[in-house]
Amino acid sequence: MVNKPRVIRRRRQKADGPNPTDIHVGARVRLRRTLLGMSQEKLGDAIGLTFQQVQKYERGANRIGASRLYELSQVLDVPVSFFFEDLAGLNAPGRPGLAEPAGEYESDPMLKRETLELVRAYYKIPDSHVRRRFFELAKALAKTSGPS
Repeated sequence: MVNKPRVIRRRRQKADGPNPTDIHVGARVRLRRTLLGMSQEKLGDAIGLTFQQVQKYERGANRIGASRLYELSQVLDVPVSFFFEDLAGLNAPGRPGLAEPAGEYESDPMLKRETLELVRAYYKIPDSHVRRRFFELAKALAKTSGPS
């Protein structure tokens, strides 16, 4: 009887935190949901999940499978590619195609509730001329209050 070398198989170690790509996709789900003024509970109902599961998706704690991502794209009325936009521009060193860690998203003004509420309020202004004047006012205020 010949002894074969023993192959030791190890389980894949769990990473220290969520995968940066999962964080990015979850942040894009949250961005779109918030822009639509939809609650986590309402989104969960639309795709047959609890709001807690939606929270986990949005944090990147749970991965979103392909079929679920497609379903989310239908409910949120965006193409699947929307969830991956800007991902290539956020490559982590030595890990092509992966986004930066969560700290990057915390500083992104587009993910702040205040920004999203401002954008939503802006688009609720029915008169396009008033909207345009408001836009010009905001730009002028930014120039006077920020560094040149």
